[in-house]
Amino acid sequence: MLRTRARHQIRPGADGAAGEQWPRRVLLLGGTSEIGLAILAAMQLPPGCEVVLAGRDQRRLAAAGENLPCTVVMQYYDATDLAAHVALADAVFSAGPVDLVIAAAGVLIGQDVLARDPAQAGLLVQTNLTGNVTAVLPIAERMRKQASGTIVVLSSAAAIRPRRANFVYGAAKAGLDAFGRGLADSLHGSGVRVLLVRPGFVVGRMTQGLNPAPMSTTPGRVGTAVARALAGRAHVVWVPPGLRPLSAGLRLIPRPLWRRLRR
Repeated sequence: MLRTRARHQIRPGADGAAGEQWPRRVLLLGGTSEIGLAILAAMQLPPGCEVVLAGRDQRRLAAAGENLPCTVVMQYYDATDLAAHVALADAVFSAGPVDLVIAAAGVLIGQDVLARDPAQAGLLVQTNLTGNVTAVLPIAERMRKQASGTIVVLSSAAAIRPRRANFVYGAAKAGLDAFGRGLADSLHGSGVRVLLVRPGFVVGRMTQGLNPAPMSTTPGRVGTAVARALAGRAHVVWVPPGLRPLSAGLRLIPRPLWRRLRR
């Protein structure tokens, strides 16, 4: 069940993008995600907007909601509870159309830990890939029926060519990236847009204690870049933009040399 501080009768915007036409209802999967919340902050949502923060920790969700200027609804969501995701979509859409969905659920676990504990590797893949797939698919079908909306998929530059230093994480993000591209193709012409986001190393809570990689970014910068992309017509956004040509070059590095890279 949805738990809310206030209720509004709302209608969706024309295309669910930021800018002249504001989204009236927004769903953030991974409701305490630094990047997800940074996107919402950068969009400067008006008071009439309703944001559904979906996550496990109700106390943290409530704290995150206090920083938003609009109506906040809290919805329980566990990315690893795959069987519950259709019911999640039903619960959210039963309250009205949704204009913008941000799929931001994810975890980062060190490769050394994953090598010692394969169960943790399974948890990472389930959270970063499988859980996003099983949550977004029923959401996408409901958006297809309403013939409008935008889905933001948080991929990573690590998806382009996984490195030995974090290949399980890279593999999960590569799968999510492929899912996002395929989803965009399947929704073409339906009125539903998919925006694929590929940030580099993000200096934040998830990467605390790690040395920043070259061309690092922050949740705030990712949020600003996504808000700008939502206001335009882009389908893929790199943060920072220089990662796009760099990633193209990385694909050309011979594999023996690629293996020597520590990060």
